[in-house]
Amino acid sequence: MDDLLELLRAGLPADALITDPDVTASYANDMASFCEAGTPAVVALPRTVEQVQHVMRTATALRLPVVPQGARTGLSGAANAIDGCIVLSLVKMDRILEISPVDRIAVVEPGVINAVLSRAVDEHGLYYPPDPSSWEMCTIGGNIGTASGGLCCVKYGVTAEYVLGLDVVLADGRLLTTGRRTAKGVAGYDLTRLFVGSEGSLGIVVKAVLALKPQPPRQLVLAAEFPSASSACDAVCRIMERGHTPSLLELMDRTTVQAVNRMAHMGLPETTEALLLAAFDTPDPSADLAAVGELCTAAGATGVVPAEDAAESEMLLQARRMSLTALETVKPATMIDDVCVPRSQLGAMLEGTAAVAEKHGLTIGVCAHAGDGNTHPVVCFDPADADESRRARESFDEIMALGLGLGGTITGEHGVGVLKKEWLARELGEVSVELHRGIKQAFDPLGLLNPGKVF
Repeated sequence: MDDLLELLRAGLPADALITDPDVTASYANDMASFCEAGTPAVVALPRTVEQVQHVMRTATALRLPVVPQGARTGLSGAANAIDGCIVLSLVKMDRILEISPVDRIAVVEPGVINAVLSRAVDEHGLYYPPDPSSWEMCTIGGNIGTASGGLCCVKYGVTAEYVLGLDVVLADGRLLTTGRRTAKGVAGYDLTRLFVGSEGSLGIVVKAVLALKPQPPRQLVLAAEFPSASSACDAVCRIMERGHTPSLLELMDRTTVQAVNRMAHMGLPETTEALLLAAFDTPDPSADLAAVGELCTAAGATGVVPAEDAAESEMLLQARRMSLTALETVKPATMIDDVCVPRSQLGAMLEGTAAVAEKHGLTIGVCAHAGDGNTHPVVCFDPADADESRRARESFDEIMALGLGLGGTITGEHGVGVLKKEWLARELGEVSVELHRGIKQAFDPLGLLNPGKVF
């Protein structure tokens, strides 16, 4: 420990190191349940690229593991510490370095908060679409690490589609620059895309070049009530089949709606079995909402209510954004699944999840990015009840198996981390796992970067 601190202090200011065990313990884990977390030896909070390089050179010299962290809002245990590691927190590297309306890019450090970037580019008439529900807290570096999505993915895509280039500190301290700041570029292998979603296992992102879009018109939202989750999913299929391009298409089941009402007194319709939110940011969103409203009615909607203005639309979106937080009030703990299936299988996914909940006698609320088939079944349980905890874990695994059986994936945007690494091999297959491990070996031959995660 003394050697570690002496070496780190040679290249870091005193306020960039935390050694107090009571404080370092607060950096031990992210927001995932059922994920083991160890005790870090030290927490480093660098402010410069050179300081990050110094941490990695020190770790290499001493053969110590390094766990990169952002805001720790992740839901897979990917940011959890391991015993004796250096926690490398990037939250102090929080500068927006450049916003270019001509090139339509932003250049940022990894600690920039998603919502801060969104508001900053908005002042230039630009738009950064990826918007995870935790956008007021989560960092761009964390979004890149887990390939985050958000509410607007159905039209605008996920984080990976907006990362043009990266500066990455490798395990041995070298600085790698990938990608470009041009609109086009195909020189060499796409190493940029390789780092997106790698959960800090291949390198430390210290700068990102992000693509921006022109700011669209303010969106209007429609809320449709359905007598069943399957009829709401039928409406989703009809909307997409007819060629509509909503800026978001979100679903909340009855359990979720009731939880949001209890927490925030939103006045959402508690008698509905599923609430579908559709939004358009087109030049004439009212016409688009009217067309979608007719499709919802044809699918069995019992009520279709378009928002009258931007303020009412924002209220509905806030209800959706607080879904996960509201479900956390149902029981002392939650396990949040992140299974994505083809849109055509969305109804089967929700029906299967309800059957799992009934089988195990558990409350499982579902909110979903319905437009891209990404469901978030939230298993609510009491960790003090051993039997309920066992049933919660079993139901979580059964939901993942259900998603794979429907042609889906175990994670659409939250990542693998610790929580799902046992399932990764089942999805990828033997050949793919072998190649993944070869890539890890090429970038991190000593296995120092976030060991025990992903694989």
